[in-house]
Amino acid sequence: MGQEYSQKIPDWPKDERPREKLLQHGADVLSDAELLAIILRTGSGRNTSVDLARFLISHFGGIRGLDSQPADELCKINGIGSAKAAQIKAALELAKRLAQQKWRVMDRVSSSEDIYKLTHLRMRDLGREQFRVLFLTARNDILSERVLFEGSLNESVVSPREIIIAAVQLSAAAIILLHNHPSGDPTPSDQDKLVTQKIVQACRYVDLSVLDHIIIGKDNYYSFADHGLIGTSFFTEE
Repeated sequence: MGQEYSQKIPDWPKDERPREKLLQHGADVLSDAELLAIILRTGSGRNTSVDLARFLISHFGGIRGLDSQPADELCKINGIGSAKAAQIKAALELAKRLAQQKWRVMDRVSSSEDIYKLTHLRMRDLGREQFRVLFLTARNDILSERVLFEGSLNESVVSPREIIIAAVQLSAAAIILLHNHPSGDPTPSDQDKLVTQKIVQACRYVDLSVLDHIIIGKDNYYSFADHGLIGTSFFTEE
């Protein structure tokens, strides 16, 4: 696994040690491997934490590839036990939540792009399909976001009744449907369209508006509303 260093990091010059560099110059001057090394804290055998971090980033194809791995997969790497795997997953999750909070400060959404930016970090690299619902007020303020099920999207597992019950409990006026395509291609399937139609029809009876169904791909998305497949309008103007 990579080059073996004869020196440990404490033996390096101070201006080359990741932790000292961060404290002196700020986190933005560190490489991905150096930042990850600080999280790892220690290396393995004669390999430093920087060596281990470089190997992880290379092996999994970058930080995003590393983020997509479950903890048990990380534990298969020599030098990564359950503690280090947990540290990595926790740090990456915090990074995603920080990015999402920058969008959550508005609390109100006005386009499919807003929804994509709010949710894609959590959904784009999932290994299986996940179906979520955003519950909104009449002014498009977000009341709640709920994961309803995981697995292939089909009419037998999607329950409009469960969605409606949750909407009533939250006093929601509208909802937005969300799910991901692990293949990376957000183009809706015929089954996606049938499920959407089923939910829209059921919600219509209780005056619950379905504003959109957004499918998250790897680096893009598909909006049913933007393509004219849901109703005649999307978000209302102020």
